[in-house]
Amino acid sequence: MGEGGTKERESRRRRPANVARAGRTFLPAMVRNRARSGSDATVAPVTGPERRLALREHLAGAIDLFLPRVCVSCQRLLSRVETGIVCSLCWSRLPLLPSPQCERCGHPVPGGSCQWCDLLPPYVRAVRSVCWMPVDPASGIVHALKYEGWIAVGNEIAERMSRLSWPKDVVDERTALIPIPLASARKRQRGYNQSALIARGLARRWRIPVWEEIVLRSRETSSQTKLTPEQRLDNVAGSFRIDDRESEKLHGAHLVIVDDVVTTAATLNTCARALFESGARIISYVTFGRAHASGDRL
Repeated sequence: MGEGGTKERESRRRRPANVARAGRTFLPAMVRNRARSGSDATVAPVTGPERRLALREHLAGAIDLFLPRVCVSCQRLLSRVETGIVCSLCWSRLPLLPSPQCERCGHPVPGGSCQWCDLLPPYVRAVRSVCWMPVDPASGIVHALKYEGWIAVGNEIAERMSRLSWPKDVVDERTALIPIPLASARKRQRGYNQSALIARGLARRWRIPVWEEIVLRSRETSSQTKLTPEQRLDNVAGSFRIDDRESEKLHGAHLVIVDDVVTTAATLNTCARALFESGARIISYVTFGRAHASGDRL
């Protein structure tokens, strides 16, 4: 199972040390003040909507006390106005890719020509990523999604990815989203494909379909985490195939491949090649994280 399997087993045993002690410092008062008997004060009747609102507030306070909500990335206590499971502080501290960026691949180019584009085949139109990896809090957010079972993080990641700026032709032409398929052993162990979760969130915001079953794994691959660029290419070579029953819809399409993190683009390029050879006209990539090289400005 490799390093990914080890991380998942370790993550199931991990629990934030302060969860048992975390909680609100007080509960909202649960009893209304009433006028004393015999006084001239008038007690306004409590209407149905007001009563329901008060009950909801009391229940929310009790839940916060006994089942406190903490950020899945930094374990900071979440406020009641935060609706997600990653805190606003972590989102605000994402190490975003700086500008200026290459118009095609989205990689920062402080000067001169873009070298990251050299990684891409000619039929890849554009690539976009939100932030650098592996840098916290981005690493903690991805780890919570991939190894700790916090599937709701996929939708929160998709929200940030949906705001990325693209060339106009990509926005006008994109036909469907293609999540990178997960190896069957990892999917059985994890219970879900994190790239598919992100793609579904993007699809709702971009209003285009997700084609989850069109790209299949033709063989199992090792974890890419500790491989060199050359080993990554060898590891994923020929690892994807297209479902013949679905291939007809690829003809002439501009497809956007979705993954959580891109390092050398070996996995994305291998998937793109299978799609292109089966009839796709042009392909773009979108990821949450992008591995930084030694010369990149963080």
